[in-house]
Amino acid sequence: MENLLDNRKRMKLYVRAEDSLEGVARTGRRVLPTLARFCLISTFLDDGIRMWVQWSGQQEYMQSSWNCGVAPAFLFVLVNLIVQLVGVGMILMRVKVDLATYMLFFVVLEQTIAYRLIHYLPFLFRNLALMSGLFLILAESRTETKSLMAGLPRLEEDNKARNYLQLAGRVMLPFMFLTLIKLSLSTSLVIQNIVGGILMALVTVGYKTKTSAMVLVTWLNFLNLYMHPWWTVPADSHTRDLWKFDFFQTLSVIGGLLMVIHLGPGHLSLDESKKKR
Repeated sequence: MENLLDNRKRMKLYVRAEDSLEGVARTGRRVLPTLARFCLISTFLDDGIRMWVQWSGQQEYMQSSWNCGVAPAFLFVLVNLIVQLVGVGMILMRVKVDLATYMLFFVVLEQTIAYRLIHYLPFLFRNLALMSGLFLILAESRTETKSLMAGLPRLEEDNKARNYLQLAGRVMLPFMFLTLIKLSLSTSLVIQNIVGGILMALVTVGYKTKTSAMVLVTWLNFLNLYMHPWWTVPADSHTRDLWKFDFFQTLSVIGGLLMVIHLGPGHLSLDESKKKR
């Protein structure tokens, strides 16, 4: 009997916590989409600026890495700078969002090949997580149309595309979490890995999605500030560049989670299937 009462108390506490988090989401509904988009594109903005500030260094790296001439290396830096900054601007201003997203997809794929990231799993996983955020931006741009004429094939196709984009975004987001796992027997790290893994799994399958995503946003923000404080490192240090890169990539994944909170899990999720029962 006591166990039953304890379980009921836990359920009440959980429901209250979930309601509180939903209230926070509703309060920030106007700000949330803009904040999510800004976080999502932050790594592209940072990389575009880096191409400008470190132009000669980037060009020399491409020349030595690929043993190519000045012209191809110059073209690589120029294309990355323009495509990223223009794409970021278009997404923030909500101008031809689909085209801008495809431009940033091109940058992710091109840099994966150019920097040979496909052979280094942590960076490859982070790029996959970045792509998940771009899928969610595409999903947001396909606003689900609610109409008495919802049976039209075109509307059904648009809604189906949005659902699959949301699913792809949810499934690929956990790749960033895999790069944050620390293999250690430390009790705190083991608990951190287990809790984080469970929350990411819940987001992936779309169960208690918004609550799990909110907790992950808080947790990843703390980890990002703790693990990648690039502003504390001297400007001429190579560590500063690495930490800055990691910081903005993690921030983009946080943006993806914020977009999940804004959009919801989509129809292809356990949360949605429970509603239909």
